[in-house]
Amino acid sequence: MKAGYILVLYYSRHGATAEMARAIADGIEQAGMEARLRTVPDVGPQTRELQPSVPPEGAIYCTEDDLRQCAGLALGSPTRFGNMAAPLKYFIDGTSSLWLSGSLIGKPAAVFTSTASLHGGQESTLLSMQLPLLHHGMLLLGLPYSEAALTRTRGGGTPYGASHHAGSDGKRKLDDDEHHLCRALGQRLAATTRQLQAGALHAS
Repeated sequence: MKAGYILVLYYSRHGATAEMARAIADGIEQAGMEARLRTVPDVGPQTRELQPSVPPEGAIYCTEDDLRQCAGLALGSPTRFGNMAAPLKYFIDGTSSLWLSGSLIGKPAAVFTSTASLHGGQESTLLSMQLPLLHHGMLLLGLPYSEAALTRTRGGGTPYGASHHAGSDGKRKLDDDEHHLCRALGQRLAATTRQLQAGALHAS
């Protein structure tokens, strides 16, 4: 049975969330599954229609089919006033056809975020990102405290998902603990996806 791919879908303004996405993708592939990196276009005064159909660098834009056909999902965004960024929410708000068809029901998902300050809404952003995934019937995964980095981190890292403290200028790179927790989240997502697939195959 083909394992398929795990979609790592994110929006990144200054590169920190993209760095997390790549670390999560590394963890997914270390656990034996394909990671598919995708992003979303900006929204606001410049509409989607006025932007190039392919971004000039980095991951390409996500399509509805990318989301429909994934075996699992990692969803990432910078923190915006304790919530996910508007471009990612705009994309998620447009997935009602997947909700109607139940395309994501039973698939595992995890979330990740980057923020400028240690107390700038890391956890509330992660929790807000989980809400639409629950509406889609997805199975949410976090990080268990068996990950020792959760108790020693001085940057990001929460049981609700991976996080990163990017600093007020957005230039602070992932430290070792943050990087480890991103990889661990990817590994856990991939391992759980494979276990669910094996269970479904056995049941059939």
